[in-house]
Amino acid sequence: MSDKVYLGHRVRRRFGQNFLTDPYVIDEIVSTINPITGENLVEIGPGLGALTKPILDKVDKLIVVELDRDLAERMRNYPEMASKLTIYEADVIKFDFRSLSTLKNPLRIFGNLPYNISTPLLFHLFTFTGAVKDMHFMMQKEMVNRLAADPGSKAYGRLTVMAQYYCKVVPVIEVSPSSFTPAPKVDSTFVRLIPHNELELPHPATNLKWLERVCREGFNQRRKTVRNCFKKMIDLETLTSLEIDPTARPENLTLAQFVLLANWMDANNLENNNKDLI
Repeated sequence: MSDKVYLGHRVRRRFGQNFLTDPYVIDEIVSTINPITGENLVEIGPGLGALTKPILDKVDKLIVVELDRDLAERMRNYPEMASKLTIYEADVIKFDFRSLSTLKNPLRIFGNLPYNISTPLLFHLFTFTGAVKDMHFMMQKEMVNRLAADPGSKAYGRLTVMAQYYCKVVPVIEVSPSSFTPAPKVDSTFVRLIPHNELELPHPATNLKWLERVCREGFNQRRKTVRNCFKKMIDLETLTSLEIDPTARPENLTLAQFVLLANWMDANNLENNNKDLI
């Protein structure tokens, strides 16, 4: 079987296409998602329908977002699925997911994500977590390790802090390259992301731009101490008063400590510093 053509479709590397083919893994994923008729289900990148078909066996409607025009057209021509599908041909990184949600019916988003856009796509999706009940994604194993990492580990970084700020991260099943066509060069993990209630965030930030800046400043200089990393933004006495060890490295700070720093800076820094946040 050629890696360039699968089931009559020419695989497009620029879209990061690796089609899930392992029936055991597919069954595990569908069971994990546990779709129920009436839910607001959205699939990102349905591809050739490996997840779409078994999901539609359990529900009466599904929204899909697909960038590849050929794959979107194939979806429209599946007689057993077409009547249940609402298809958006769009770039998911620019897609407004909030437009699909209602207060009574938040989104349940799932998909086999293109690994080459996973990070920007996650940051885009985090902006819609108030409209989302849960998310289930197949991702590169290394990426999921970063999402679920603990402070002090090599995988712990900006993505970790921001992901755990917005969501509870639950790795579900590890998947080998042989479960895909063409086979990726990396191992994969299926992960569940459960957004925190916006009104009950474990560590609420008063200004997300400050949290993003603190993470960016810290992890761009992760081998420096906290004192040296943030010396232009906060003094030693204040760090001590916040019970943050100035000799620690940013990679050792918890999510709660990053939020504490960001909230102090939001409350105490000069207004003209805000123009540099982005």
